Parts: sequence; C-alpha cells; structure tokens
Amino acid sequence: MLPVDRPAGPPSPARLRPADLFRLGGYGLRARPLRAVLSALGIAIGIAAMTAVVGISSSSRADLDRELAALGTNLLTVTPGQTMFGKAAVLPDESVSMIRRIGPVRKATATGAVDDTAVYRTDKIPEAETGGLSVLAAERELLDTVGGTMASGTWLNAATGRYPAVVLGSVAARRLGNVPTVYLAGRWWTVVGVLNPVPLAPELDQAVLVGWPAARTYLGFDGHPTTVYTRSVDAQVEAVRQVLGPTANPENPNEVKVSKPSDALAARRATNDTFTALLLGLGAVALLVGGIGVANTMVISVLERRAEIGLRRSLGATRGQIRTQFVAESLLLSLLGGAAGVFLGYLVTGTYATTQTWPTVVPLWVLAGGVGATVLIGAIAGWYPAIRAARLAPTEALATT
Repeated sequence: MLPVDRPAGPPSPARLRPADLFRLGGYGLRARPLRAVLSALGIAIGIAAMTAVVGISSSSRADLDRELAALGTNLLTVTPGQTMFGKAAVLPDESVSMIRRIGPVRKATATGAVDDTAVYRTDKIPEAETGGLSVLAAERELLDTVGGTMASGTWLNAATGRYPAVVLGSVAARRLGNVPTVYLAGRWWTVVGVLNPVPLAPELDQAVLVGWPAARTYLGFDGHPTTVYTRSVDAQVEAVRQVLGPTANPENPNEVKVSKPSDALAARRATNDTFTALLLGLGAVALLVGGIGVANTMVISVLERRAEIGLRRSLGATRGQIRTQFVAESLLLSLLGGAAGVFLGYLVTGTYATTQTWPTVVPLWVLAGGVGATVLIGAIAGWYPAIRAARLAPTEALATT
C-alpha cells in the first residue's frame, strides 16, 4: 500500500535569538526617542543621586577614618611590668618578631631605653645636668608606626642607624638648641633630623633617638625592648590585645602591660554603622524610584502600541515573543539609565570630594550594584506591562486603530 499523507501540524514558532531580542528592544526605544531619553534620564537621575550620596558619604567617611587613624585608634603598646617579687620585668629580645607573627598585626616596632646614659649640648656641661632627656634605641619602622613626621632632616636609615647619629624629639631639640652635634657617652654624635611632636607617642618628644645597631655598638645597649608599638586591623584590636601579653613573653605573660584601645575606636565604629544604615536606606529609595519610572514608561508604551501588538500577533508572533519583546525593552532602558546614572554620580562625587580635599571613594558595590539592581528592577517593573501586552487578542488590539 502506498503511504497515506497525513495533514501537517501547525508550524512551530520561530525562536528569537539574543541578537533579535536586542534589535527588538532597540527598535521600541528608537521608535519613540524622546520618551526613551526622558525615561532613561529619569532613571539616570535617580541612580546618579544614589551613587553621589553613597560616594560622597563614603568619601567623607574615608576622610573621617583618616583623621581617626591619626588618633591611634588601632595603636597598642606593650611594656614590661613587674615580676612577682616587685622588680622591673624585662621583655625578651625576640618579643617584637613574635608579635609580628600575629595575623591581624600590620606593623610592630620598638624602642629600648639606654640606661645610665645622658646627652649634652657640649662636653663642658656637668654630668648631673641631664635636662630630663632620655636616650632611646629605635628601630627603623618606628616613625611610620607611630605616625611621626620630620620637622627637619631625615629619619634613621640602614646607614645612619649603625653609626653615631641621632634624631631629636621636638622637646629635646628645643632644650638642646639648634646644634649639629650632641655629646653622648664620651663621643660626639651627628644630629641628622628633628621630629615634629608625636601625639600618639609623646614620650618620644623628650627623647634622643639612636639606631638599634648603634646603641648596641657604642652605648652598651642590651637589646631588650622597653616599649613595643603595634598597629592592628581595626576590627581585631580587642582580639589582638588579648594575645599580645602571652605572645610578647610566653613564659611570663603576667609580667607584660598592654595598653587599652583608644576610645576613638568605638566612635569610629559607631560612625561606620550609622553611615552604612544611611547608605542602604538611600540606595533602596533611589532604586524604588527608578523601578517605578521604568514600570510607568512600559505601561504607557503598551497602551500606545496596541495596534503594533495586534499586527504582530496577526502575523504569527506568539504571546511569549510579545512578552519577551517588552521585557527586553525594559531591560535595555534600565541598562542605559543605570549606566548613565552611575557615571554621572561618580563625576559628581569626584568633583565634590576634590573641592573638600577628601579622597574620592565610590565603593565598587555601588558601581556594579547600581547598574545590576537597576536592570533587575527594570525587568520586574517591565514584567507586568509585558504580560498585559501578551494577553491582548489580535482583533482587540487592531480594533483600537
């Protein structure tokens, strides 16, 4: 028997490729350029406001953090206490290197008191007239750790730290006068620099600082640190404080004194929490405004394009294709508005921060999240108009022409 021809079924609808969706979405925007520009501008203004507010607040917070950091919010000091017999304890030579192994510790350095050593302006001054100045052996990282600056000259380096060279604290320099050399332990030492006042370590103001190797070579320094300065991660300051004593002197941790964290640290954290809550609230409001703008634009677009929808449905476009077309337009509109808004917000932040001499700080999550959240909200906001457009029957849509 010859095979019987069966009637063919309904043709399968063509699938829209991503490139087709992009062209369809672009056509919908190009067909009404003024409405598209105004809608994208409304979204851009909302996102720009969010980006600028977050960026300006973050820049202000960065400047505040910088000022609070200058107050030593993460600075802790370790000093020897007393033994169980009431005598002065001693920190081990390796205490600084051991403290540097603590994970959250970013910087650690030390000074060591050179006992029975006084400094004089000339060798003619009686030994009893010390002027109350102390002589400290200093490691090269000291200046950076305590936030000190030079009033003149240079800090101790690998070369000057090995030879008879000193750096004077601000008070020491005032008492000794503007002299190129000082007399110390029967030897003339060259003054290579003078410090500005050091608010975080005021004991350095009345000190004459010599290099750690030079103190061992020329002053008989025993190498035991008497003050260890540490800088830690802000969030881990309390945790670091708990382990500093056992780390500095594992055999006798009770013979170690550790300073308390600065009160400014608590203020800094409270400020950061307030800023975070403010930024989240402003961001949510801006995104909500942008979403409402997209939804409004797409609803009006559906009402204005009923004839187009009816014609496409009559030519074979499925409900899914109509729905996908309007969602694509919503996504493209949101993407353009979000990208423009992020760029504009960044420019506003940079301009304002520059006028205030703040660092320009715009968090990456704001740049990426602003565009991403706008696209997401645009898709959600365009979903209802897209469904509404897809439900229009061809005859009903064409009847409105």
